[in-house]
Amino acid sequence: MTTDLYPPARDLLAKLISFDTTSRGSNLELVEWVEGYLDALSVPHRRVPNADGTKSNLMATIGPAVEGGVVLSGHTDVVPVDGQPWTTDPWTLTEQGGRLYGRGTCDMKAFLALALAAAPELSKTAKKPVHLAFSYDEEIGCLGAPHMIDVIRRELPTPSVVVVGEPTNMEAVNGHKGIATFQVTVTGRECHSSQPHLGVSAVMEAVKLMGSLNALSARLQDEADPASPFTPKGPTLTIGMVNGGTAHNIIARECQFVFDVRSPGPRTPKEIVAPFLAEAEAMDRALKARFPECGVVVEMRTDVPPFVPERDGAAEAFARRMAGDNGPPRVVAFAAEAGQFQQAGFSTVICGPGSIDQAHQPNEFIEIAQLQRGATFMRRLIEWAAEG
Repeated sequence: MTTDLYPPARDLLAKLISFDTTSRGSNLELVEWVEGYLDALSVPHRRVPNADGTKSNLMATIGPAVEGGVVLSGHTDVVPVDGQPWTTDPWTLTEQGGRLYGRGTCDMKAFLALALAAAPELSKTAKKPVHLAFSYDEEIGCLGAPHMIDVIRRELPTPSVVVVGEPTNMEAVNGHKGIATFQVTVTGRECHSSQPHLGVSAVMEAVKLMGSLNALSARLQDEADPASPFTPKGPTLTIGMVNGGTAHNIIARECQFVFDVRSPGPRTPKEIVAPFLAEAEAMDRALKARFPECGVVVEMRTDVPPFVPERDGAAEAFARRMAGDNGPPRVVAFAAEAGQFQQAGFSTVICGPGSIDQAHQPNEFIEIAQLQRGATFMRRLIEWAAEG
C-alpha cells in the first residue's frame, strides 16, 4: 500500500511557512530545520553559503551517487508582506475553502514541501539519485543559485534533468524571459526651493529619466512580435521603486529609482536600454558641468538569462511523464533559476504546484488540488527512482 504524500506535504508546508524567509533577512533558521529533517533520514547534505554566511543554499542527494539523476530545485526566500492587506497570518498556514493561505504557499515552498515529503520513501527505495537544490535570494535576482549550480556541475555525478518547481499549475514549462534590474541614482544640489537656480533638483532630473523609460516601455509594447508565445509578447520594462527628496521646500539632493527589463531574447536587456544609458551619461556630464558633486549613476544589479525551449528536451519529457501532462508547449513571462541551470548545460524544465497569479499577493494561496497534483507527481518520481 502506497502512502498518500499530501498529508505530510501539507504538514511540511505549514512548518516551512512558519519561517519568515523574506529576502532582506536570513534563511538559516529554515535551512537548519531542513538539515535536522534530513539527518533523521540519514540523508547527506551540505550548505553553499553566501559570502558572509548569513544565508545559504542547501543541497542533498537521496540515493546512490551515480549519473542520471534528477535535481529538484526551489528557492527558500519569499517577498515581503509589508503594507499588504492580509486577512490571515502570513506566517501561519490557514485552510479556507479548498485553499491553503500563507506567504510562500505557491511561490514556492509547496514544491519544497513536496520534495521533502517524498524524501523518507526515496531514502529507502531510490536506485537513482534525487538531488535537492534549495536556494536563497531568488526573489531579488536569482543570486544564490549560480554558486550552487557550479557545485552541482563540478562535484556531483551529472544529473539527467533539472526540475525547477516554480508555480505552473503542475504543467511543464519550457521557456521564460530573462530579467535584469537597474538602479539609478541622481545626485543634485540642495538649496531653498524659492531659489531653484542655485541648485539642482535630483527629483526633477530623475523624472526626465523616468519619462524616457516610460516612453521606451510603450515602444517595446508597440514593437512586440505578434507571433511571440509570451504574454506579454515582447520585452517589458517597469519602474518598481522610487525614493527621493527631504521636504517640499528643499531642492532635492538625491533621487533613486529601480527598474527591471524582462526579455525573451534575442536582444539583451543592456541592448534594449542602450539609448537610456546614453541619455543618463549625457545628463551626468551636464549636471557635473553645473556642479561637480552632481551626476547620474546607473548600476546593473542583477542579470538573469532567459530560459530557451529545448528541442526534444529530456527534462520537459520527464516532467510531462511525472505530471501526466499532454498539453501544448508553454512559456512564462516571469524569470526563474531555470535559465541559470540551462546556461550551465543542464536539461531543464519548470513544473510546480500553484499559480503565478497568486504569487507576491496579499493572502497568497495554493489550491489544495494543486498540492495533491504535486503529490501525484512525487509519487511517480518515487516509482521512477526505484526502477534502477
